[in-house]
Amino acid sequence: ELPVVCEFPDVFPGDVFDVPPEREVEFAIDLIPGTSPISMAPYRMSASELKKLKKQLEELLEKKFIRPSVSPWGAP
Repeated sequence: ELPVVCEFPDVFPGDVFDVPPEREVEFAIDLIPGTSPISMAPYRMSASELKKLKKQLEELLEKKFIRPSVSPWGAP
């Protein structure tokens, strides 16, 4: 179902479609005081590419593999 899993099946466990990964550790990055957030615009993509990306993101959100970010820092 997930394109990256289909493309690289030897890297992912067989049950990747059913169980979200456990988050044993919460990660944080200590910032240098006075540093301001950097945010970049998303990469440009065609309407069909954007549609595929949105579908994949919805699937990953639904399965709790990813979660929305509330960070003011952003990258494409």
